[in-house]
Amino acid sequence: MSRPPILNPQAVPVTGADHHLPAVSAMALEPAALRQRFTAPPPWQPEIPGDGGRFAQRTPAAAAVLVPLVMHDSGTTLLLTRRTAHLRDHAGQISFPGGRVEPEDEGVIATALRETEEEIGLAREHIEVIGQLPIYTTVTAFEVSPVVALVRPGFNLTLDAGEVDEAFEVPLAFLMDPAHHQRHLFSWEGGERQFLSMPWVAPDPEEGGAPREYFIWGATAAMLRNLYRFLSA
Repeated sequence: MSRPPILNPQAVPVTGADHHLPAVSAMALEPAALRQRFTAPPPWQPEIPGDGGRFAQRTPAAAAVLVPLVMHDSGTTLLLTRRTAHLRDHAGQISFPGGRVEPEDEGVIATALRETEEEIGLAREHIEVIGQLPIYTTVTAFEVSPVVALVRPGFNLTLDAGEVDEAFEVPLAFLMDPAHHQRHLFSWEGGERQFLSMPWVAPDPEEGGAPREYFIWGATAAMLRNLYRFLSA
């Protein structure tokens, strides 16, 4: 694989956003509607099946992430994490809780639940798995199964300081509105790559509430785009 890594995605030029596409309705983002959609899914295809190629020297490995949708009375949110800066892969990036499927796991759902509990301390008693999205293949040769779940509020998180710097929530309605889906074009000698970002600005509790951008991009943004396509099909 000769494609160079994208080390500073925020600096990659934005070519546009998808203002022409409709947002998923607020009613479709309510817990009952989400359960029904996964119980009886319509015909659809994921828009982005993967990063586009993988490192040839890496053997594909199964992984799973949890897409945790928190059922607040004020609206559904998505719980995300920001990885610590010292990790070898995806340091400092916004991601779903999750990781590699281990031999003792009884399938990808078990992996997603185990990794979520290990990374952020979200107890399984708060989690209701409602379905899965298609496998997403990363350039680092992970075949990622996104496991979608509803999360009952009232949980307490305990972050694994070795992997997770922060956990935060983003309104699902914001993420399911393509007007917030920015398209970037990364070019290098001999090729180019497009990717999506969904920058979310929220008060930073460590800076007295000053605005802070959470730059959601790469595989996380791509899987959210696939969730958009599924919910709007």
